[in-house]
Amino acid sequence: MRHRIAVVGSGPGGLTFARVLHRHGHSVALFERDPSPDARPPGGTLDLHEGMGQLALDKAGLLAEFRKLSRPEGQAMRILDTDGTVLRDWRPAPDERAHPEIDRKHLRDLLRGPLDVQWGRGVTKVVPGTRDGVQVEFADGRQETFDLVVGADGAWSRVRPAVSSVTPHYTGVTTVETSLDDVDRRHPDLARLIGDGSVAVYGVNRSVTAQRNSGGHVKVYAKFRAPQDWHAHLDPADVEAVRASLLALFDGWAAPVLDLLRHGTAFVHRPLHVLPVAHTWPHVRGVTLLGDAAHLMPPLGAGANLAMLEGAELAEAVAAGPEDLDGTVRAFEERMWARAAKWAEITTAGLERLVSPDPAAALALFEEVQPS
Repeated sequence: MRHRIAVVGSGPGGLTFARVLHRHGHSVALFERDPSPDARPPGGTLDLHEGMGQLALDKAGLLAEFRKLSRPEGQAMRILDTDGTVLRDWRPAPDERAHPEIDRKHLRDLLRGPLDVQWGRGVTKVVPGTRDGVQVEFADGRQETFDLVVGADGAWSRVRPAVSSVTPHYTGVTTVETSLDDVDRRHPDLARLIGDGSVAVYGVNRSVTAQRNSGGHVKVYAKFRAPQDWHAHLDPADVEAVRASLLALFDGWAAPVLDLLRHGTAFVHRPLHVLPVAHTWPHVRGVTLLGDAAHLMPPLGAGANLAMLEGAELAEAVAAGPEDLDGTVRAFEERMWARAAKWAEITTAGLERLVSPDPAAALALFEEVQPS
């Protein structure tokens, strides 16, 4: 028997789930609220871990293609003091493949492949327990029913309320993101500062990180502890006002570090939200979650990897045991909750150390996880 299966959200987790099911000959309806693949910027680069994101790609039959697209050199990490002194300069060995980088757009296109994404199909509500199955309500007023709906629709999931009343809460840390384009030609000094991977600077309760993407594009992230409405007096569209506010916040830091903010072309405010470390829910027949929808945590390299691995594992389990779909989903949730809770604890503690009153805590964290 072929079940009617839907996944909401075309991020890494939702696409991996759909792609692995497709590999096993199962169809899935894939709904995405964005009107097109290029409706909004895809975001920065991702590091995919050997036993997580890369394992998921292997389950999807895409590992070889990933290796052609990924950037192992992007694993390099340089850490500076606020005065510009180099504290740590780690570069990967030529054969290092523990967590190579890949642009989100490249990963999305790789995963999407032959899948039929239904663009512009925003979900407003999911209602389990109807006579015909799980009812999905769309922003355009249409409704469809399925035997299983997988919520892979991120932090502010529209599927989550069908299983859990919990909503994300603010961590006290805000990120302001900006970008540099054609960095090797337009800003060669900054290109050398960043190197092939990332450069990070940690101060008291604040940090600046720059990460190289492909094509000479660089993402710059300023993180700091502040009230969620710290920017209430600013017009987000006033680039110069936001820039001046950030430069004042990092006043006294080395000029090259401040140049990462001075040359930014636009600024995006991203307050960091999380779900409780051990977020679980009473099992609901026909609905489950994965990725940020299930366990939103600080963005320290685990989120996309977990989402992809969960998507691949759930898809394999569904394909292998279609006769007991509900039991398959129950077992998946138990495994997901235990693993996600571990990573939520790690990333929560990591954020506390990376944006802390003691900048030395950040350097010590890197030495623990990646000794130089």
